[in-house]
Amino acid sequence: MEHDELTRPIIGCAYRVYNALGSGFLESVYEKCMLIELRKLGLFVENQFPIRVHSDGEVVGNFEADLFVEKTVIVELNAVSALLRVHEVQLVNYVKATGVDVGLLLNFGDQKVEVRRKLRVLPDTDPAD
Repeated sequence: MEHDELTRPIIGCAYRVYNALGSGFLESVYEKCMLIELRKLGLFVENQFPIRVHSDGEVVGNFEADLFVEKTVIVELNAVSALLRVHEVQLVNYVKATGVDVGLLLNFGDQKVEVRRKLRVLPDTDPAD
């Protein structure tokens, strides 16, 4: 499945969840709702997916991605007024640490759903290609 074919329904689920709940809930509420919506589509979803960061062959950090969809897309959820650069950097680091090619950052903000898509750029490739 192409990344776009998978990220589009994930984003659609985020809008359905936001339309149903609006803003103001904890991130954990949105996470549970996203699990329900994604599974209704028949997608395989893991929540609180463990990520290990390695350096010189040793584990130097343990983190958890909010959702991992179809073992292809890491999804990080926020419920903040506005996304900050630090939220995007966290997702980029998760993408790098796992070797997954695409990540989505979804924010259930005050006025709307914000979406950021991050793609892993391989070291020997030019993003303009």
